[in-house]
Amino acid sequence: MTVTVVTGANKGLGYETARRLVAEGHTVYAAARDPDRAGRAARELGARPLLLDVTDEESVRRAAAHVADAHGALDVLVNNAGVNGGMKAVGDCTAADMTAVLDTNVVGIVRVLHAFLPLLGRSAAGVVVNVGSGLGSFGRVHDAARAASRVRSVPYTASKAAVSMLTVQYARAYPGLRVNVVDPGPTATDLNGHRGVQTVEEGAEPIVRAALLGPDGPTGAFLDGDGVSPW
Repeated sequence: MTVTVVTGANKGLGYETARRLVAEGHTVYAAARDPDRAGRAARELGARPLLLDVTDEESVRRAAAHVADAHGALDVLVNNAGVNGGMKAVGDCTAADMTAVLDTNVVGIVRVLHAFLPLLGRSAAGVVVNVGSGLGSFGRVHDAARAASRVRSVPYTASKAAVSMLTVQYARAYPGLRVNVVDPGPTATDLNGHRGVQTVEEGAEPIVRAALLGPDGPTGAFLDGDGVSPW
């Protein structure tokens, strides 16, 4: 039995990722910060609900303790929960805007990893998938042919760039795990006002693929729909 936690699983990419992993035979915890939403998603998906607010240290600790009590280990952690922080002009971005987004998108991942790493270490082949974005990639935002080059928003893009380096550092520190960041591509979800050109099924595909990696898979890599990609 493979035990998986997906954060932000009540909608969008998190929901579709959880659905696919349930179909693959995983025992999936659909984690969300609202208990009603976590419960509803779990019922619809055939998953288990998990109350987890990535911005709340105690909430994360309790969630990890719950999984530890139930299973003693965790095989796959998908860090999907995130916020976009709005689309203010660069010059209008404030420190408060940055803090709010970084606290969820970057510090939130650190909170969750800190709590769940001991459980992942007890897995025979632990996997961490951090959901990133091409909007945080130097190569993509400098490529005039890509839509990412036309987005002018500081908090979200900077947070996703930080997630990539965070991924590399954890991958190096924990060589027994597969720790990767995945760019799902421009997917239509609530996060972007459904402006993406991909469906959630298409966007979830590389996330699910990364979640299913075996011990011989890449680690510390930037992955997208085509596989390992330069950042």
